[in-house]
Amino acid sequence: MYENYSRQALPSRRYRELLGSAICVFNSNNQFVIENILRVDNYNYNWYELIDKTSGQLTKPITETITKNSDEETSSLFSNLVFKRNRILHSFQITYENEQILRTKDKNHQQYNITEEYLLKFIRENENLSSKLYKFRGH
Repeated sequence: MYENYSRQALPSRRYRELLGSAICVFNSNNQFVIENILRVDNYNYNWYELIDKTSGQLTKPITETITKNSDEETSSLFSNLVFKRNRILHSFQITYENEQILRTKDKNHQQYNITEEYLLKFIRENENLSSKLYKFRGH
């Protein structure tokens, strides 16, 4: 598919919509994680330092605040989402069944397609994390 703003071949509108939604829900959760860290400990952490960290660098503050006051599932769920988000961002575009999509690889060099189903699952998993963070916030 081509658009008037780019001469490059692009995935379908639906795929791009899911891709954009996936990034948006992850970014929203990333901020929600930071808010929860600060709610527990705004003495040792501040927003300016936390917002400058990559998502993977939030593991220690999450462990020292959210996990310490809740459960480990939240931390592992966030770590899993960081991994999946990284696979989306560090992907490459391919033509698959006459459509443009993204493909990525794991650390063992196994390649796989980022399908609409993958993006939808990622969005649902972010919803699950958001619900856990919301419940924690009310804790």
